[in-house]
Amino acid sequence: MGKYTEDARQLLKLIGGRENIAAVSHCMTRMRFVLNKPELADVKAIEEMRVVKGSFTQAGQFQVIIGNTVAEFYNDFTKEAGVEGVSKDAVKSAAKKNQNPLQRAVGVIAEIFAPLIPAIIVGGLILGFRNIIDSLYLFENGTKTLCDISQFWTGVDSFLWLIGEAVFQVGIPVGICWSVAKKMGTTEMLGIVLGLTLVSGQLLNAYDVASTAAADIPKWDFGFFQINMIGYQAQVIPAILAAFTLVYLERFFKKITPQAISMIVVPFFSLLLSVIAAHWVLGPIGWKIGSAISSVIYAGITGSFRVVFAAIFGFFYAPLVITGLHHMSNAIDFQLVASYGGTMLWPMIALSNIAQGSAVLAMVRLQKKNARAQEVNVPACISCYLGVTEPAIFGVNLKYVFPFVCGMIGSAVAAVISVSLMVTANAVGVGGIPGILSIQPQYMIPFAIAMVAAIVIPFVLTSIVGKKKLSMTDRGLAQPEAAESAPESADQEKAGQSGSAAELCAFLSGKVIPIEEVGDGVFSEKILGDGLAIEPESDTVLAPAKGKIATLMQDSRHAVGMILENGEEVLIHVGLDTVQMQGDGFAYLVTENQEVEAGTPLIRFDREKIRQAGKREVTIMVFTDGVDGKELDFHTGIHATAGETIIAEIR
Repeated sequence: MGKYTEDARQLLKLIGGRENIAAVSHCMTRMRFVLNKPELADVKAIEEMRVVKGSFTQAGQFQVIIGNTVAEFYNDFTKEAGVEGVSKDAVKSAAKKNQNPLQRAVGVIAEIFAPLIPAIIVGGLILGFRNIIDSLYLFENGTKTLCDISQFWTGVDSFLWLIGEAVFQVGIPVGICWSVAKKMGTTEMLGIVLGLTLVSGQLLNAYDVASTAAADIPKWDFGFFQINMIGYQAQVIPAILAAFTLVYLERFFKKITPQAISMIVVPFFSLLLSVIAAHWVLGPIGWKIGSAISSVIYAGITGSFRVVFAAIFGFFYAPLVITGLHHMSNAIDFQLVASYGGTMLWPMIALSNIAQGSAVLAMVRLQKKNARAQEVNVPACISCYLGVTEPAIFGVNLKYVFPFVCGMIGSAVAAVISVSLMVTANAVGVGGIPGILSIQPQYMIPFAIAMVAAIVIPFVLTSIVGKKKLSMTDRGLAQPEAAESAPESADQEKAGQSGSAAELCAFLSGKVIPIEEVGDGVFSEKILGDGLAIEPESDTVLAPAKGKIATLMQDSRHAVGMILENGEEVLIHVGLDTVQMQGDGFAYLVTENQEVEAGTPLIRFDREKIRQAGKREVTIMVFTDGVDGKELDFHTGIHATAGETIIAEIR
């Protein structure tokens, strides 16, 4: 019998039995299930299991967080269930059957935009800062801006537009074409070139088309037909249509072209035909589709029923986050900005983030005596106020349901205020409270009023309902039943092990940061355990202390699990979402069950490849099984030297 046989048997029963498993795999910390009937899974009972640290559903997969020992658990589970595991790609493929066509389409759009989000956020912040210095009349009795009275700030304003223009006018079409080519496994450089042909300086800028007479629009004249020389700056749909055309043309020519001349024929005809199609057919069609969508949305926001539209959107935006459908809003926002010079949709999204964060803030107050709950509540609230809602929604509000609903109500009221006052943003920016930087200056005060509603209403409602709904145990005002608080025999055995102090050295050179600053829902919320992270300046992960290699991921090679000499379990995870790189740029330097000393090289990784893949290289170390009866002392905010600097102590 395996170590986790009983737990595996229990989990199998709770997910609906063997017949409910369509596919199963695991990553470094999670079991990934595709269930035939997801509704049969008893989520509450699963999360109460001793070995389970949490669960969530995403992209058609039911994921159960086990932690550092997931590989051993997985082996016992597949043996007990009598099923064979498959690759993560196979699980993703199988998961699509749990998604309707709309969800699959939105999933594609989400994957296209995901690598662009960092640049979009930076661009939004820059445009927001330019709002403050060139559009707020704060000087000389409200008649002049900072740029009006200072040549320095005028220069800064002009210089920053270089970045803003690169992101929103040029970067969006080029980035979309690159991202589609990358996602579909075709030549990324061709995607970049295609994107550049959509925004070339030879073309009439998309923003100037409306003010240019039809006879004055430049044209390519081929004698018997003409093509308008119009650019597609900031346009989303034309770029998507052109990019997918390139992808399928390249695949077609690869199939029919002999290998000997493939290098010449395939890229030439693929790019040439896709550029012709983009400017002759797809661009104009995409422009009309985008204009139609933005017109409908704009009419809803500004028309006679705008209050109803706002209330519905504000109320249901948070549930859209759960389904992943909220990614559609990025494309709509960009289209609104391109068509009308601003978006009234984005402010409502920022307000929804704030409302969910305010519901969590009320939970912080209600559960101030519950130390375990506060470990999740506080960082979730902070991240939500900064625009990252998933930790708050999945980690707190959905767990109790009523905070989620209270947040939705507050969001609806705030959205009504925002739309009624015509609050408009220059562009998509950072969500949450910093979202005010993206608001056009004349609407900043109205947005602040809506923010007050998004903060106060969910906080008050959650506080009132929570006093009735939460048990004394949930609020930390009563001790759990003795049977629940009694440690399992395995935990007792661990607690009885040596409690001597232990020092852990830096596993990389670089800045040491708190785990809350990592920006990932699972790690930042300490779902897997407490820890810290390093922003790397070196490329080889070293063992932080003496121990044994417990877990390796042979397909992705991006993480390693160790059991330290004192029995503590740690996980070192290189980068965020780097499992998607499928091991490209990673190499293990150790084997499973190998005994290692502090400073032993564990993983070598290519920092440049991680950046090129659009991933963050921040590397995390967490104690996945806790440190019962001991204290953790993390030394963050310092610059560490790999193998030398002490970054953590167990006392």
